Amino acid sequence: MCLIVFDWQPEAGSSASNRPMLTLAANRDEFYSRETQPMHWWKDAPGMLAGRDLTGGGTWLGVTRDGRFAALTNYRAPTEVRPGAPTRGTLVSEFLSGEIAAPLAYLDDVARNGHLYNGFNLIVGDFMRRELAWYGNRADAPPARLEAGIHGLSNSLLNTPWPKLVAQRDALRDLVHTEDLVQPSLDLLIGTMRNPHIADDALLPSTGLSLERERVLSAAFIESDGYGTRSTTALRVSSAGDQLELQIKELSDDDGSHKIVRPGNFEISDAIVIAR
Repeated sequence: MCLIVFDWQPEAGSSASNRPMLTLAANRDEFYSRETQPMHWWKDAPGMLAGRDLTGGGTWLGVTRDGRFAALTNYRAPTEVRPGAPTRGTLVSEFLSGEIAAPLAYLDDVARNGHLYNGFNLIVGDFMRRELAWYGNRADAPPARLEAGIHGLSNSLLNTPWPKLVAQRDALRDLVHTEDLVQPSLDLLIGTMRNPHIADDALLPSTGLSLERERVLSAAFIESDGYGTRSTTALRVSSAGDQLELQIKELSDDDGSHKIVRPGNFEISDAIVIAR
């Protein structure tokens, strides 16, 4: 997962916020040759809805029937990559299926061994607790709860102003700040993320890649030989009386048979009612 923008409103349903608790849109960028299962309910982890990386065994974004959420992006530092480091995707699936439900407690546990992994950012949440937290193992800071507001995460630290992050975060802000309180559809959130615009050279980050590669990766929706945006996910969690309603939709380039179609047009969606 390489680009996530989200509006976090932990006081949803109260006078402090009448917007959904979470509105999120995310792109997963990966090599086309890396086998992947699109979003599905895992047979070996009942209650978990997520895609699956068949190489590492983990995932990049997922939710559960009891209101947990987790998502991960890699931290781009090509000169620091260690081939033998443990896979990062299991950090998502282990939270979703594990015993530690409190987000900050889980991230504190991860941080004890964070140095063993290649660079990553991890967001975990428990909607029943109204808690969302972030940890980056390349940040000079411990795990922390996220404050209400609109945030973005790409392949650097939280809210680092890379052009595509700023553009997509601003686009999300425009969509959720509406006078009539009509929130954007999941299809609209997905469509907004599939933007192929390349940033101006003067705005590109310097992460150790060639200028040509930085240009390609500056698009929210990446298309290049052998690598690109493999799926786009939209998620909304709303407060409805004594329940939470979770809606999720994924647009993927894989129909489950590993036959890649570019750009992806295989749709998977679900809705979950989370009882308080």
